[in-house]
Amino acid sequence: MGRKRKGRDISGWLIVDKPAGMTSTSVVNKVRWAMDAKKAGHAGTLDPEATGVLAVALGEATKTVPYITDALKAYRFTVRLGQATNTDDAEGEVIASSDLRPADDDIKEALHQFVGDIMQVPPQFSAVKIDGERAYKRARDGEEMEIAARPLWVEELVMIRRIDDDHVELEMTCGKGGYVRSIARDLGEALGCKGHVLCLRRIWSGPFEAGDGLSIEQIDEMAKTPDLDAYLKPLEVGLDDLPELRTTAEGATKLRNGNPGMVFASDVDYGEEAWASLDGEPIAVGVYKAGELHPKRVFVTAQ
Repeated sequence: MGRKRKGRDISGWLIVDKPAGMTSTSVVNKVRWAMDAKKAGHAGTLDPEATGVLAVALGEATKTVPYITDALKAYRFTVRLGQATNTDDAEGEVIASSDLRPADDDIKEALHQFVGDIMQVPPQFSAVKIDGERAYKRARDGEEMEIAARPLWVEELVMIRRIDDDHVELEMTCGKGGYVRSIARDLGEALGCKGHVLCLRRIWSGPFEAGDGLSIEQIDEMAKTPDLDAYLKPLEVGLDDLPELRTTAEGATKLRNGNPGMVFASDVDYGEEAWASLDGEPIAVGVYKAGELHPKRVFVTAQ
């Protein structure tokens, strides 16, 4: 019999403005400790040196993580022109350089090729698995790998400002699985001048914005107090992109037991994903079929 996990049965989202120099896992562990929560996870890893939105899910909210991971996200980042590094960011070693500095109009024109459905090769130093092993582990051993290109949807990629000859600030809105470091690397190649990410900030992710995030210092100050609980967002915020359907007490009971339950729907199509609620409480997320929701995930919350 496994040991019972310690902590509170608390569910919801805590939004953190992650500082540079801290891993996403370290942030999750900090939040779990500060909230005295049994279970926690995050929706989308940020590189250790990146800052910005890290949405931490607690308890039953962890069941909604895939919907935030799949949602659009926006990044603001600075590209260092004239240098390529082995990590595609400022933490790595410079492996190539160029004296060429493209004009602003050339940069704006080159950005068009990175918008829409694109294929992107992840960095050598990334968490992509190659033959069952993380790429960054093999890269640290000096191995250079062939990493297959992966599809990415880029909603928008624009130039915010030209800081100076060597630096340009960009903003990108994209879907799941995007590597900003790869964008900087490939843009530098397209311009013929090389490039890497100097600094990176995720400004929003799905319904969550960096401006709503707590700093690590604030979390430390309010740790294990009701003051921190007050910042917890309800778990259904993670279902913001899905339609909400009302159910009955009988329907809720069936759904909680993992069976299809009756829901009231007006503009939801057959086979569409949705979530059901009773008196404002989330019950389950699943697929709508002919007046019923067929549950995929059931929420076990206080009743």
